Amino acid sequence: MHIVVLVKQVPDTAAERTLTEVDHTLDRENTDLVLDEINERAAEEATLKEATDAEVTVVSMGPDSALDAIRKVLAMGADRGIHIRDDRLQGADVVTTARVLAAAVRTVADVDLVLAGNAATDGQASAVPAVVADLLGLPQLTHVRELDLDAGRVRAERETENGETTLEAPLPALVSVTEKINEPRYPSFKGIMAAKKKPVATVGLDDLFPGADATGFLVSRTRVVEAVPRPTRAAGIRVTDDGSAGRQLADHLIARKLV
Repeated sequence: MHIVVLVKQVPDTAAERTLTEVDHTLDRENTDLVLDEINERAAEEATLKEATDAEVTVVSMGPDSALDAIRKVLAMGADRGIHIRDDRLQGADVVTTARVLAAAVRTVADVDLVLAGNAATDGQASAVPAVVADLLGLPQLTHVRELDLDAGRVRAERETENGETTLEAPLPALVSVTEKINEPRYPSFKGIMAAKKKPVATVGLDDLFPGADATGFLVSRTRVVEAVPRPTRAAGIRVTDDGSAGRQLADHLIARKLV
């Protein structure tokens, strides 16, 4: 069995994040970057291989720093990595990201299962896994909180704000998981050392789309034309209760047409 897990390196949600002045994209040079926490759960779920004797390939698209995310998943137990590295992909939107990831998955022979997080904590689009599945012609089981494999089929418990559903599909298939799927383990020292020796292939657009006209590759269908800092929060109005606080509050609300 061969499992491919899709992961992304994202800004640390606990760190300060800034945009570049040139194109208002994330300033990665001055931002703390980590493996996305939901993608990490997808990587942990790929250790189903412990029970299925599967091989796991981890795929990530991003600049040089994305290699750190790949190495972490290798330390968790994945066997090999594919790093999609191309400056032309900076600021790629959902459709382009899915196209490129799908092309990378196609380079892996005999894929039985593709695993991904249902959303990355930076973009929160929640659409990339579904688009990848559509491009690959795979059944998609999304927002999964529990997953089982048996006899060439995948069975999943799906949870959304609208309720719970049991899904089943034949392999190969794509599954996107939520934060409820598992609790990732910390990589062991042995795993970290072993990850340094595991192969990681670096590919670009020319490798994934040979013969294509790169000048016509539409990276993003939108662009940010301006970004301004959030205004400083102004001090509130303090009402001192000298017996007229109720009237002052009412006058304030009436003046702003709130009552």
